[in-house]
Amino acid sequence: MGRCPGCQAWGSLEQVEAPRAGGQRTVVAGAPSTPARRIADVELDSSRARPTGVEELDRVLGGGLVPGAVVLLAGEPGVGKSTLLLEVAAQAAARSRVLYVSGEESAGQVRLRAERTGGVHDELYLAAESDLESVLGHVDQLKPSLLVVDSIQTMSTASVDGTPGGVTQTRAVTVGLTALAKERGLAVLLVGHVTKDGGIAGPRVLEHVVDVVLHFEGDKHSALRMVRGVKNRFGPADEVGCFELRDSGIVGLPDPSGLFVGRFGQGAEGVQPGTAVTVVMDGRRPLLAEVQALVAGANIPSPRRAVTGLDASRVPMLLAVVERRGGLKLHDAEVYTATVGGMKITEPAADLAVALAVVSARRDVTLPADLVVLGELGLAGELRRVHGVGRRLAEAARLGFTNAIVPAGSEVGSTGMRITEATSLKEIMQRMR
Repeated sequence: MGRCPGCQAWGSLEQVEAPRAGGQRTVVAGAPSTPARRIADVELDSSRARPTGVEELDRVLGGGLVPGAVVLLAGEPGVGKSTLLLEVAAQAAARSRVLYVSGEESAGQVRLRAERTGGVHDELYLAAESDLESVLGHVDQLKPSLLVVDSIQTMSTASVDGTPGGVTQTRAVTVGLTALAKERGLAVLLVGHVTKDGGIAGPRVLEHVVDVVLHFEGDKHSALRMVRGVKNRFGPADEVGCFELRDSGIVGLPDPSGLFVGRFGQGAEGVQPGTAVTVVMDGRRPLLAEVQALVAGANIPSPRRAVTGLDASRVPMLLAVVERRGGLKLHDAEVYTATVGGMKITEPAADLAVALAVVSARRDVTLPADLVVLGELGLAGELRRVHGVGRRLAEAARLGFTNAIVPAGSEVGSTGMRITEATSLKEIMQRMR
């Protein structure tokens, strides 16, 4: 191939080295914007968390809001996200200036909600804006210590193309607000929407850019609301805060056990057959929960098994263990199991409570009013140890429970309770006779 295909001349081809794809450039060191310091010389005062005034939210945040932090609160429509953040804004306005930006409501609508919840303060400023540049202008003018944006999916910026709520716009707005927060030491609270699958709407990078990601959860049939930490650069990421939604607003529940235990505070008079109390761990927080069971005769070949608030795939297994390993006849009976107060329990530590509630209902006997039970059940009927038994029992003791049944070998700590250790379900059922 010594002939040029263009001019047809021979011997005119020349071998050269082609440039590398991408045109790589040499990286050159630049001058640092600030000198590096030893970690012991870095000041902490400006980065300490400041309480929001909402104790249950502070629990999840790790003590409060850190200046310069960007917090994303996501939840389903109507769960109470705006109500909670308006309460936070009102509490913060009692100490410093706060800017609340709404892209979904007018300033008048936010004012009506603030009056209903008692959140009207002189230092709480409202703005109905949907573009980032206007928000930055308000921040330059007011110089607030806290910025609330409701919601991030309604905001847009002229610096990039795309529709509000789209991937490009949401990313650009979030990056812009994060840069603002870091530059000025301004705490920013963002409201986020969720998809039908429960994930946060928008690009995944949204969760990586912000410092804290919180999920606001609740059942439409219950007033209970939970703020669950998913990501937290300034504290534990598995804390849970409990709230109750009322006509006057949203209030924290430092002791939510009354919602999850139907007979809470009633003593022995409130105990009925088919109930058992356990302690579940929701993140790092121990919560008392009551499991209820009803066993009724069946006139059909395949008796019904109904489950509410429990793991629907695990309860049938527990019923089989109770019948096969405990010797309790259930195959000809309908069995209904449920939790109290809308509690959802999935951890195996509640296995023993489910089993004993069924046994209590079938035999029509009551368990002691001051008894809590803990333990995972295996297919052989053995009682397995669970984590955090000491913390669980300490919470039960604080709320007045004096007796507990736990798996043998558990580290119970010093709780002052009467502890009964057991190795199997059959052993416990024999003691109930």
